[in-house]
Amino acid sequence: MVYRIHFTAQDLARTRVARSPWPLWELMIAIRELQLRDNAARMGSWRRRVLSELPPQTRLVFELVPPLGVTPSFLRPPRPGRLSELAQSVRATPKQRIRRDLRAVAAHQPLPSWAFRLADDQELLDRFTEALTQVHATAVAPICAQLRAELDSDHALRARELVDGGVERLLAGLFPRRIRWRAPVLELAMPSGLEGDLHLEGRGLLLKPSAFLHSAPFLDADVEPQPVVGYPARNTNGWPLGARARPRDAERAPGPLVSLLGRTRAAVLHAVAERPGCTTTELAATAGIALASASEHAAVLRQAGLIITQRHRNTALHSPTLTGMALLNTG
Repeated sequence: MVYRIHFTAQDLARTRVARSPWPLWELMIAIRELQLRDNAARMGSWRRRVLSELPPQTRLVFELVPPLGVTPSFLRPPRPGRLSELAQSVRATPKQRIRRDLRAVAAHQPLPSWAFRLADDQELLDRFTEALTQVHATAVAPICAQLRAELDSDHALRARELVDGGVERLLAGLFPRRIRWRAPVLELAMPSGLEGDLHLEGRGLLLKPSAFLHSAPFLDADVEPQPVVGYPARNTNGWPLGARARPRDAERAPGPLVSLLGRTRAAVLHAVAERPGCTTTELAATAGIALASASEHAAVLRQAGLIITQRHRNTALHSPTLTGMALLNTG
């Protein structure tokens, strides 16, 4: 099953990658992933921890947000902001909007019987919103640093693709296993079997990397001012979701990490943290050292697990890991 998004030249010109995190949008994807069992290497330990810590009242969230299917759009606003502010906007959703969104979902899948009372029962809506914030506090808030690092690294990679080859190269490289660019159409292989055609008609497309997505894209065709396609952020460090930096690791590392304590190498790590996705040339300029020296120090930092380096064509792009950021934050 393939969903086709049709572009014009104007659509290509207006297509962009979202930079800031969208807390509720990402939370909806996290809730879906908590109910699945695939990709255990990446998600397994995170799922076990979160599901063991969630209070019983959060079951409301899982009843309304299934692992596959449609989620009410008023629960996933594609915009940045504080979680508390976004949760308040859910509480303040107009009744007519709630009814409309629930009818749209019910056309595709069954809904729990209590869901239809959300528009008229403010106490129920308040309890549901509180459950949302509890899931966020347990599942997302503890790993915000890792999520942000992965999104920053992915954004740097997409920026390089855009500069090197334009929007079409950007689209072609998003997620080749499930997203394919066949000019002028972007084809999405959707896990729910969704198929159809979407004509952008000059609006362009907003691309949103997600640290929780891993096996398939996410499509939100009804968002204004432009539809959204979510894709898996490039997880270049290979760390499981929710892996936490452990400062004691530095004490056990015999060589490279101890060498990090030198002034120049610390400056290189700081430069990488300030400019995630920087090239070796940019790193040398920022740290004020020779290109060869920057390359050497980056290699040592990479071996110590303090930065990651991904290849983009003939260019090396450097970003910090959680351990690197933790070391800087405790220094």
